[in-house]
Amino acid sequence: MTASTVTAEAEKISARAVLFDLDGTLLDTVFDLHAAACAMLRDLGRPELPIESTRAYVGRGIQNLVKRILAGSLDAADDGVPAPAEALASFRRHYAQENGRNAKPYPGVLEGLAMLKDRGLPLAVITNKPQAFTVPLLEQTGLARFFDVVVGGDVLPKLKPDPMPLIWACGRLGVSPADTVFIGDSVNDLLAGRAAGCHVLLLPYGYNEGVDVQELDCDGIVPSVASAAQCIGARTR
Repeated sequence: MTASTVTAEAEKISARAVLFDLDGTLLDTVFDLHAAACAMLRDLGRPELPIESTRAYVGRGIQNLVKRILAGSLDAADDGVPAPAEALASFRRHYAQENGRNAKPYPGVLEGLAMLKDRGLPLAVITNKPQAFTVPLLEQTGLARFFDVVVGGDVLPKLKPDPMPLIWACGRLGVSPADTVFIGDSVNDLLAGRAAGCHVLLLPYGYNEGVDVQELDCDGIVPSVASAAQCIGARTR
């Protein structure tokens, strides 16, 4: 089953909170990630990779991004082997310098977040990016002011697609996952949202790890965060 595109005229989803993925959903961060990836490869004496390869490999956190870049394969995220320590340290060092340098919100993000906050809905970010990179990135791009809870990839023992970060964030916000909408851009976001028991809306423009979101059984595919906000109504009880 595939989801149909949701429009502003679609029936609203009532919610008490909204959760968001970060990279590929709120922010286009691929230029910063690519710069760090190429610097890491130069450190290792390896050739740089095209930016579209970096875009395809984003997802499941920095550890898996490094593994995929070194292997040249999405499947490297599933082998259960840690990323080489030297490569991981190099990537983190370079990404600390690049983080936020070229990242920017996608069209409709600021408008959509403002609409949701105006309705009194608490908002959270759930990302596999480490907290030390996530918080500064939100501050540099002007998004930090919108969020009540930020869950980076090293805050809890498990990452998306495990539902733990979503369930934990709902607890911090004092809401049930069943009364929550999770907005993301990938199959990992869908899996995490479904396992947590949230409503799930997906965006078609992000980093979807090679899986077309049109093929995924979410609650709707929206063209922008602003469009998603038009479909979400605040539940008062």
